[in-house]
Amino acid sequence: MDVKEQIAKAVDKITKDKQLQEQFRKDPVKALESVPGIDLPDDVIEQVVKDVKAKLTADKLSDSADALKGLFKK
Repeated sequence: MDVKEQIAKAVDKITKDKQLQEQFRKDPVKALESVPGIDLPDDVIEQVVKDVKAKLTADKLSDSADALKGLFKK
């Protein structure tokens, strides 16, 4: 099992589904378990939740930085 691949898959699915995003905010473990194709052992799930949260936050920061760059190019 490639945990990084599972994280990437989870981030991809969560960013595309507003309902799943809301569920992830409320109960990240349950949200990850509900994503088809994500099958993680209990001893790994908490670390994956942390990694997914970090990746989602980094993506949002990147999007914000790109928007700011766009403002300055005009």
